[in-house]
Amino acid sequence: MIGGEAGFGKRRWVVSPGRVRYTEQVAFQEGGSGDLIRYGKTKGPLNREHWLHVFDIPKRWFWHFYAISIGWNGLLIVLSFRVIVWDQQYPSWLTDILGYLTGVPTVEVKRVPRVSTLVVQLLLLVHSLRRLLECHFVNVFSNGVIHVVQYLFGLGYYILLGLTVLCSDTLITEEGSSDSQLLSQLRWYHVTGAVFFSWASMLQHRSLVLLARLRTGGSGTVETLAHRVPRGGWFELVSCPHYFAELLIYTSLGIVSAHHGLTWGLVVLYVLFNQALAAQLCHEFYRTKFQSYPYHRKAFIPYLL
Repeated sequence: MIGGEAGFGKRRWVVSPGRVRYTEQVAFQEGGSGDLIRYGKTKGPLNREHWLHVFDIPKRWFWHFYAISIGWNGLLIVLSFRVIVWDQQYPSWLTDILGYLTGVPTVEVKRVPRVSTLVVQLLLLVHSLRRLLECHFVNVFSNGVIHVVQYLFGLGYYILLGLTVLCSDTLITEEGSSDSQLLSQLRWYHVTGAVFFSWASMLQHRSLVLLARLRTGGSGTVETLAHRVPRGGWFELVSCPHYFAELLIYTSLGIVSAHHGLTWGLVVLYVLFNQALAAQLCHEFYRTKFQSYPYHRKAFIPYLL
């Protein structure tokens, strides 16, 4: 047996032919910083101070994020269609916000949403609606928790995401546009991105269904809240295919919004690091808890990470 230290505290390892595995539950010593980056099952191994539990919020409240997204981004879609169909301006409070975020002063010229923007808005709405329904009818949540800071960040994230989509359009000013002109903007990458989005969404949904079945019986009733080794589908390749699918979904939106360039690229980069971290923590949890966990599985990206 070899003793060693790494970023998550002291660990004990056993070297066996072809693999290295944990032999005991990891004793994490991350303190408050670990409490802010971990949630759900990955919080379990933390040696948390008692006072930190005051900031715990049920993980099942994830559905609040998608409800906020549907309401807020749905409103932005309605306002965009008012500009296109009824030839109206965005309300002054929205143009002021967009002007502040982009540094472009408000001028008396009509802002016309591009077809890329509308498609991204609609796909984001579909994504949020699907995730909201999955939270209520597919996911089986345990008693896992998230930090209140993570919760508030999640609420703000979906509000800022909708504004991010519109920010690029504030840089394009036109004296007018029509439905036919908008449709003439359709390009091959809009279709490609939408098809890719649909495939990635199905991958995420199927992965979440497989996770839920670990806790439900044949009748669909919940039998246990214990964690089990996921099997089937892309779980044979990675520990968290639903996180990988999230990255693919945002990548597909980047394909649709080709004109957003750097702005949406930064969004995708954030999702990459965020989901990769969450996947790595889950992967480490599985390998710690289950000694027979498949060694060939990666954490996040098949065959790579």
